[in-house]
Amino acid sequence: MDTQTKREREKALVTQMIALYCRGNHKTGKGQLCPECAALSEYARQRSDKCPFMETKTFCSNCKVHCYKPEMREKIRAVMRYSGPRMMLHHPVTAIRHVIETAKERKRLEKAQ
Repeated sequence: MDTQTKREREKALVTQMIALYCRGNHKTGKGQLCPECAALSEYARQRSDKCPFMETKTFCSNCKVHCYKPEMREKIRAVMRYSGPRMMLHHPVTAIRHVIETAKERKRLEKAQ
């Protein structure tokens, strides 16, 4: 898979997760984000666009370098904790792909050590 495709998939995944979080916690309508979640989504997309490690990693959670500001990192963690378990209900194909790719990456990293 080429770097641009990986980048777009990661951005789509984080956008879906933030939307799910916002809908569940801030009671926004489907396809809408509150201003705080919209800012987080834009920030996450910018971080993904500028990631120099995209060729060698699958997701930010597998990266050794944390490029998010501490405040944004806590917000994205809250989003992941809430949305992760719910992704199977709302976006099952994306969730399964994420689990498979994460498992492959962990195996690859264990072999490299």
